[in-house]
Amino acid sequence: MLKGTVCVGLTVVLAACGSSDPDAGTNGVGKLSAPKIEKKARAAAESANSVKLSGTVVSKGQTYRLNVRLKRDGAMGKVSVNGGSTFWLLRVGKELYLKADARFWARQEKGGKQPSKSDVQAAGKLDDKYVKVPSGDPAYKQLSGFADMQVLLDGLLALSGKRDSGERGEVGGVSTVRVQGADGSGGIVDVSLDGTPYPLRIERAGGAGTLELDDWNKEFDVQAPAKQQVVDYGRKIVANKG
Repeated sequence: MLKGTVCVGLTVVLAACGSSDPDAGTNGVGKLSAPKIEKKARAAAESANSVKLSGTVVSKGQTYRLNVRLKRDGAMGKVSVNGGSTFWLLRVGKELYLKADARFWARQEKGGKQPSKSDVQAAGKLDDKYVKVPSGDPAYKQLSGFADMQVLLDGLLALSGKRDSGERGEVGGVSTVRVQGADGSGGIVDVSLDGTPYPLRIERAGGAGTLELDDWNKEFDVQAPAKQQVVDYGRKIVANKG
């Protein structure tokens, strides 16, 4: 039997006896330097119209678990704080709405402390309603950060320290190449090697959370809630002052 039977035909030769190039069949970003991979991942994220984020963000001693969909002019999703209280965020243009149960609102009134039964009853009018967050409220800036695609991605994709790359892996079944800052302590981004080089997984510097990003450019619809479902808290404050 001929030795050629080990690799018979051009197709078999290419598949079994061909090059061991790990970037064969990829988008090629794995061949680039770490700064260039980072730049391409940022450019891909900045040009996208939408994305889904899931995972944790640690900020100012609080741990937020996010499961949100974002687009340029809106967002919707769920946020849990410190493994406990949960609320829904909805952004339509510049309008921001928050929906939660009565116990959540009662805890806000008590400064995060455990509310009494009467506190919960008093907050009952807000149960499962969309509360419109006034743009002048300090909470608006904090909460809108979770619902603003550009602001959120800019913060999450920030790396610090000397960049290096090379480690290969998978996120959601998609092959990736890793870019990290300061040997990982400055943050890690896993970038897709398939198609557009979107960032698919982020480990924030200093253990400040880990998130996965998917459904890039997958369209979804956001609409303002019906008027009967909304409590316009800001307008009521203005009216009471007058």
